[in-house]
Amino acid sequence: MKRAYKQLISAKDGKRAIYLDEENAAEIIAYFTRDARHIKKFKFISEIILGGFKNTSVYDKEDINEKCKDVTAMKFFKGQDNDRIYCKEVHSSKGTYIVVAAILYEKKKTGKLNQEQKNIINKIATYHYEI
Repeated sequence: MKRAYKQLISAKDGKRAIYLDEENAAEIIAYFTRDARHIKKFKFISEIILGGFKNTSVYDKEDINEKCKDVTAMKFFKGQDNDRIYCKEVHSSKGTYIVVAAILYEKKKTGKLNQEQKNIINKIATYHYEI
């Protein structure tokens, strides 16, 4: 399913970027900017992604099956609100690594993925972003 997107932030060297799924952009931006705590956490996660670092406690793959290998999650406030922004990783025609923030999921209640979350991840796996 082809989806529209818009750029949010990119690394200074232009090799990595974070985009927003256009359909859900307003909701995701409202979440990021809800308060100082959310802004600080989003900046931290963005620095991890844009810097090419690995920190699975805040950003990790949601590899539930072969079809979903490019689906990831930004993890906000584990052990507390436990919110997620499910994302899709893509590469532009110029080779830029891009994370598209696709769907906000608030208040994940279990350590493991429930069926609702698996359905969201499978849905995102079908999204196609031509960047």
